[in-house]
Amino acid sequence: MTIHIEALTFDVIIGLLDFERDRPQRVIIDLEASYEYKDDLFIDYAELVTLIKDELKVKRYELLENALLGLKDLLCTTYPQLRTLVLKISKPDILSECSVSLSKTWNF
Repeated sequence: MTIHIEALTFDVIIGLLDFERDRPQRVIIDLEASYEYKDDLFIDYAELVTLIKDELKVKRYELLENALLGLKDLLCTTYPQLRTLVLKISKPDILSECSVSLSKTWNF
């Protein structure tokens, strides 16, 4: 099975710049995760969304790289049945002329 979470949007403190540390900014999270479904062992997508939001809000990461790695560690610990994980974090408002993103794919 593959679960998709697309355009999860919320405000969070993330970034290195002074103004990014002072006020929340909008981020957009996209996730694709494959897992082995058997014996009713499933991934609750509502719980998954809550985990992602809580991790980013509590940790207040400076670098998107560290945010991606932190999310990966949390999700892999919570859901050991994961086989692949694709995460993307976008900051649509940081530059006026574009949206910037960072993504990573893992195979387990």
